[in-house]
Order: sequence, then C-alpha cells, then structure tokens
Amino acid sequence: MTRVRIAPSPTGIPHIGNTRTALFNYLFARNHNGKFILRIEDTDRVRFVKEAESAIYEILKWLGLEWDEVHIQSKRLSIYKDHAHLLEKKGYLYKDKDAFRFKMPKDGNTEWIDLIGSKKIVFQNNTQEDFVVIKSDGYPTYNFANVVDDHLMRITHVIRGDEFISSTPKHIQLYKAFGWEPPMFAHLPVILGNDKAKLSKRHGAKSVLDYREEGYLKEALLNYMALLGWSPGEDREIMTLDEMIKLFDFKDVNTASPIFDVKKLEWMNGVYIREFQISNLKSQIYEFYNRKYSLEIIEKTVPLIQDRIKKLSDYLPLCEFFFKDPEKYEIDLKSKSDLLKKIYDALSKIDSGKWRALEIGDKMQNLAKDLEIKNSEFFMFLRVAITGKKISPPLNESMEALGKDNVLQRLKKVF
Repeated sequence: MTRVRIAPSPTGIPHIGNTRTALFNYLFARNHNGKFILRIEDTDRVRFVKEAESAIYEILKWLGLEWDEVHIQSKRLSIYKDHAHLLEKKGYLYKDKDAFRFKMPKDGNTEWIDLIGSKKIVFQNNTQEDFVVIKSDGYPTYNFANVVDDHLMRITHVIRGDEFISSTPKHIQLYKAFGWEPPMFAHLPVILGNDKAKLSKRHGAKSVLDYREEGYLKEALLNYMALLGWSPGEDREIMTLDEMIKLFDFKDVNTASPIFDVKKLEWMNGVYIREFQISNLKSQIYEFYNRKYSLEIIEKTVPLIQDRIKKLSDYLPLCEFFFKDPEKYEIDLKSKSDLLKKIYDALSKIDSGKWRALEIGDKMQNLAKDLEIKNSEFFMFLRVAITGKKISPPLNESMEALGKDNVLQRLKKVF
C-alpha cells in the first residue's frame, strides 16, 4: 500500500510552501488509495513553538487534508535510542562530545532516481561529512529520526521540497547501514517570488491561516497551491479537490521552480466567489465576520456584490452601510437640501408593497427628468445620502434591501 507522510517541524507557523508539500502528499496518497500520515517532528526542543504545533493541525483541518495517522517524535525517544544502539553495535557510530555521530563512507557514490523529472541524482561520498544522530541532550537529529520513522511507518514515497536533496545521501546511507530498503524520493522544486528569489514573507510566504484571515477561500487556496509546480494538462486551472486527486501524477510535476503570484491567487479566489452558490457565500461571509452581522441582511446583499469582490474581506467595505447609518459623507450635502427633500417626497409616495428596485428606479429617473438634472449628478447625491459613499453596490437594489422606512430616515437625516 502507498504510504506517504507530511513531517512538519513546529519551530514556526508553516507557510504556503510547506502546505503545498502537504497537499501534494495528500493528492498522491488519495490517488493511489493509500495512507496520508502526519508526523510532528518536534525533536528540536530549543526552537519548539507550541502555537506552531497547533497551527499545523488547524491548517490541515481547515483545508480538509485529513490524515489517517498522527505520530509525535518526542514521544518516541526510546525507539531512536534503541536504533542508535543497533548502529553502534554494527560499528557505524562513534562518540563525539557526548553526541553520537554516523560514519559516512568515503568511497564511491550515493545515487537515486528522483521521481520529479525521473532524473538520476549522484553525490560523491568523499564530499559527505559524518553527522550527529543523537544529540548530547538525548534527542535524535532530524536526519536520524526521519529515517527510522519512515522505515517503521512503512513510508513508500518521500515527497518533500528540493532543499532536502543535500540530506538524502545521509538518509540513504542510514538505510544501507540498517539493511533497510529506502523509499522512493520525490523532491519538489522550491517556490519563487516574482523576482525569481526564493519565496519569502515579502513575496507572500505567509501561513494559510493568514490568507484565511484576509478573506481567501480554502477551495481557492487548495486549487492555487496545486498549480504551483503541477500542470494537469488541457490548460486546466479551476479544479475541485476530488478532481485534483483523480488527475495527480508525478509525471506532470514540473522540474522548474514555480512563481508565486498573489494577484493570480486573488483572481482565482474571485472566480470561486463568483461561482459559489449564494447560500454558501452567505455562510462564508457570516462566519468570516465571526457571526457579528445579520445573516438575513447578508443574504439580501450578497447578490448585489458577488461579482464585485475577490475576497471575503471585500464585503464589509462595500456593504457596511446596510448594517448602520453612514457616519460621514464623501461629498457635502448641505447645499442639496431642497433636492433631497423632493427625493424624500417622491419616494414616500411609493406604496410599501411596491418597494422594489424597478419601481424606485423609475420614480427617481422621472424626478431627475422633471428637475432637469443629469442622471449621473442626481444619483450621485442620492447614493451618498443613502450610503455615505460615491461608489456602492447597485443603488436601487440597495434601497430595496434597506427598506422604505430606513431609506426615508436616512434622507431626512441629511436635509
């Protein structure tokens, strides 16, 4: 059975590059009806961050990347010590300043066929230094615990970033020393920023949780991360998680480093928002703002702004006036009292049962015509009186959603 693992170290909140690696592991496992294993590699106790461990779980849960098993390395210390003793008996370890080091062979080469690009990678053994396997504090190093756990957890494919290529000769030699068969290796190209430098915070190398806080949808994040280095063919861009699982294949993973483009992510998020059913988007907005705003009003207003927003966080700047009266106005309305009174009188004559956008629009256009005022000017003053802003969702529909009493009250406030 195919078994893969994502093995984050909780020394910091995982950024989007680490999460992309988790996604590729998940897609490969599910494509092969295999197991997706989460292993918390927390043996670096000096740099351990409790909040980072919590974030790892939260990110995977929110994205829907459900693991089949979870293991925590700090609870497996006796296993690593026992395996270190095995290598010591075989003559592969020696003591150095209260730590145990592994003796790397100095003759020949260490090589493997990497699944990304099906390329042979070769290291000369005389370039490899001996390395620590058990530190002086009794904790194993990454290189040692990683190999022991991958073997004991029956990992068949190690899928990780290509920054780990230089560590792979050490891992392969440990497998040989134990007499174990190594797994297949797939090293994913590193993600770059727009300037072709390694992705960093200034490029957008934030946590998925940060993007969630900014109003991005998990569906869009999953879709965008999948395309960072993977091309499923036929110019496919918009895919569900199930579709990604069915299509995922290492032969379609590029060897060139992908470019992370926040604008492309924002575009994709906008596509998902526009294609969401209104009921789903309503719920997403309601939860995004911590259930602070009326679900009924959100439901009324979502159709007015669905084509205008790219992130959930774009909703409130456009729609805040639906929840409270404007506190300030983007243009001075003091000189327009007479006009606003006439608008008030015209709107007050509309029967409450006929308070609809079409009726409101017809009434206002006729009034503007009678007063010989340009529509653009007339509706700008009306818009600011009702919303406080010169730009808003469709005005007539907004006035319908606000209701007759609310609209008249707001007009009365400004004349």
